[in-house]
Amino acid sequence: MATATSSHNATFVKVWIGLLGLTLVEVILGYIQFNMHLMLTLLMGFSIVKAYLIMAYFMHLKYDRPSLTWVLVPPLIACILIMMGYFFPDSFRLLAWRP
Repeated sequence: MATATSSHNATFVKVWIGLLGLTLVEVILGYIQFNMHLMLTLLMGFSIVKAYLIMAYFMHLKYDRPSLTWVLVPPLIACILIMMGYFFPDSFRLLAWRP
């Protein structure tokens, strides 16, 4: 029993360190000045990976039945697409106002 608990704790610590590393990379990307589209693509990609890690390990979805995941993923994708539909046009409008 103790080895199973320490194995889970080791996994959670590795995931936490990975999340910490991804957050550090995101903060560093915020201070580096380079192509805006590449930076935003990288930040969005890192955020999706972080969201997956948090949902899989800390919300314990990795250990649940796949049907529960398939119940949660389509509404998540729908919400993301709806937000993109609202925020992208506004962001392009604000990009035109940039000096």
